[in-house]
Amino acid sequence: MCSLEKCQDWKEYTYIFRSKIYNGCIIGDNCIVHANTVLGSDGFSFKPDKEGIFEKIPHLGNVIIEDNVEIGANTVIDRATFGSTIIRKGVKLDNLIQVAHNVEIGNDTVIAAQSGIAGSTKIGKNVMIGGQVGFKNHLTIGDGSKFQAQSGVNQNIPEGNKLYQGSPAIDFINHMKSSIIFKNLPQLQKRLIDLEKEIEKLKNKLNE
Repeated sequence: MCSLEKCQDWKEYTYIFRSKIYNGCIIGDNCIVHANTVLGSDGFSFKPDKEGIFEKIPHLGNVIIEDNVEIGANTVIDRATFGSTIIRKGVKLDNLIQVAHNVEIGNDTVIAAQSGIAGSTKIGKNVMIGGQVGFKNHLTIGDGSKFQAQSGVNQNIPEGNKLYQGSPAIDFINHMKSSIIFKNLPQLQKRLIDLEKEIEKLKNKLNE
């Protein structure tokens, strides 16, 4: 859409590099949209009819990008079904991110590559999201939350300023403790089987 020169089609000091911007999208000041990004495409919304054939649900909303936002290459932000999909001020999105319809991402949140946010999820302010993190739809994520790479978030996290990891994502310290146990499960299973055998032997002796 635009070259390295200042983009006259949008607001002050906003640059858009060979991307697709659908009708109705709003982009603020001092934004950068890198190559092959798509803003305002339809969300993934279908409903089955009586015969099980999926019908498309129209998307009548738009995408709003506020000021000082940078969006990496090959990222897609879907338009809202109704209302707006909103990327708040200062958000930084890496390459290859999927933002579904009616999502809202709070101020100064950063998201690494290959993450995906399902429809109508609300991400708080100053959230840090590692690569390949997935969010279920209709979630609320508290301000200042942090997610390690490849976490899967399937429930609300209203309390912010904590670190999470795993799928499903849990408190980081608990995840680390659980991972130690998980790695030792074969040995623990063997010990449990051996103990059960010993208990059975003792029972048999008592019954003699």
